[in-house]
Amino acid sequence: MARTLQDILKLCEEKGVKIVDFKMTDIDGRWRHLSIPVERLNEDTMKYGIGFDGSNYGYAPVESSDMVFVPDLDSAVIDNFAKIPTLSMIGDVMIIDLPENRPFDQYPRNVAKRANEYMRSLGVADTMIVGPEYEFYVFDGVHFENRPESCGYGIDAVQAEWNSASCDNNNGYAVAHHAGYHTSLPMDVTNDLRSKMCLMLEDWGVKVKYHHHEVGGCGQLEVEVELGEMTAMADGTMVAKYIIKNAAVEDGKTATLMPKPVKGEAGSGMHVHMLLVKDGKPVFYDENGYAQLSETAMYFIGGLLEHAASLCAITNPSTNSYKRLIPGFEAPVTIGYAMANRSAVVRIPAYAKSPMSKRFELRNPDATCNPYYAFAAILMAGLDGVERKIDPHAKGWGPFDCNLFELPEEQKAKLGGLPASLGEALDALEKDHEYLTRGGVFPERLIELHIAKHRAEAEKVERAPHPMEFAMYYDL
Repeated sequence: MARTLQDILKLCEEKGVKIVDFKMTDIDGRWRHLSIPVERLNEDTMKYGIGFDGSNYGYAPVESSDMVFVPDLDSAVIDNFAKIPTLSMIGDVMIIDLPENRPFDQYPRNVAKRANEYMRSLGVADTMIVGPEYEFYVFDGVHFENRPESCGYGIDAVQAEWNSASCDNNNGYAVAHHAGYHTSLPMDVTNDLRSKMCLMLEDWGVKVKYHHHEVGGCGQLEVEVELGEMTAMADGTMVAKYIIKNAAVEDGKTATLMPKPVKGEAGSGMHVHMLLVKDGKPVFYDENGYAQLSETAMYFIGGLLEHAASLCAITNPSTNSYKRLIPGFEAPVTIGYAMANRSAVVRIPAYAKSPMSKRFELRNPDATCNPYYAFAAILMAGLDGVERKIDPHAKGWGPFDCNLFELPEEQKAKLGGLPASLGEALDALEKDHEYLTRGGVFPERLIELHIAKHRAEAEKVERAPHPMEFAMYYDL
C-alpha cells in the first residue's frame, strides 16, 4: 500500500525523528544528500519539492539548472548511520517549468522509468525483474596517493596470507590466496559484519538471499539479494552500496566495490539476473526450449550479445573494470551464452527450473556502474534483440558447454570479445547507441556526456606514470 504524508509524519513521531534526509543520485551513481528539520516536511514538499542546483551533479547543461527533488514516500526508512534520529528518502528530480514541473530526462531514476514504459509500449512485457549480486572487498586499511613526486596505494587485511608471518594479532588462521570461497570461522573474520549488513538491508526493504565469503582470500565478500522490479532494484543497489560502505566504517574497516582492487586475486563483479513478466506470467519460460527458455528469451539474449561491447561502456564504466575482464578469474571475455557456464557472458543457471524463476544472468557488469543506467541499458539491448529477432545460436554465439577461455584463438576471434579497455568500450558506444535512444529513454546529450566524461577519466589514468612502469622500464 502506498504511503501518505500522514503515514510518514506518524512514523517520524513514533521514532522520534528530528531530521529528514533526501538522497539524490549523481551521474556517476553516487548518492548526494540534503537534509531538512522534520517540521519542514509538509504538503508543499510533496507538491513543489526541494530546490537544488543540478549543475553540480555532473549532468549535461539544460536550459535551467534549477531543479527540484520530490521524495518517494514509499522509500522512507530510518537511517541506521545517522546519530541524530533521521528519516531517509530517495525520489525523483524535476526541472522547474510552467505550468507544471517536468521530469529531468537525464536523471538516472527517470531513465529507468522510461525504459520500463518503452518495454510496455512494445507489448513484450509489463515488468522486468532483476537480481544483482554484490561482490566487494573489506580491508582493515587502505591508503593511496597521486602526487607529482609520488604515486601508489596500499591495502591491508588481517586475514590475508601476507600477514601469516606477522607477530601482531596473528592467530594462525590466515586465508590463502584465491582460497576464500565459503571459508568458515575462524578464518571468516567478517561473518558478523556481513550479517549486520544483511539485517540492515532487510530493514531498508532489500530482501537478502544469502551472504558468504568469496574467492579472494584477503577479504572478498558477496551479498546476493532476491529478485525484484527493475527500478526498485536500482534503488536497492544504491541502498546496498551505502550500507556496505558505512557498516564497514562503523566496524573499523573499509569496503570497496572496485572491480579489481587486488592484483592477482579474484575481481568483484555485479552479475545481473533477469526475467520478464507479462500479465503475471513468465515471458522467458518454454518447457521445450533450450534450457527451457522461450524464443523471446533467446532473442533477448541475442540483443545483449549483439550490443555487448557498447553495453560495457555503461555496465563497466571505469578503467579498473577492464582489469577484471581478463581470462582466468571467472570473468567473461568472449561473447557467448551457455547453461551453468561461468565463462560465458550470458549464463543460464541450471538450478532455476520453475517457470517463474526461469532466467539468465549477464556476468560482465560491475558495481562502478550507475545501476539505473545499467539496468535500463540492459533492458533496451534485450528489447532490441526481441524486436529484430536476433537469434544468438544463428549468430554462432552458442550454446557453449565448454570453457570459453580454452577455445582456440581462431574461434575466439570469430565470436568476438568484450572490450579490453574503457576506451574501446566508449568507441563501441559512440558507434552503437541507437537502441538506447528509442522512445527517448536515453537522451542523446546524456550519451554524449557519458562518452566525453569517461574518455577524460581514461586519459587521466593513461597519462599518469604507473608503479609497474618503474619496475619494467626504469633501468632502460
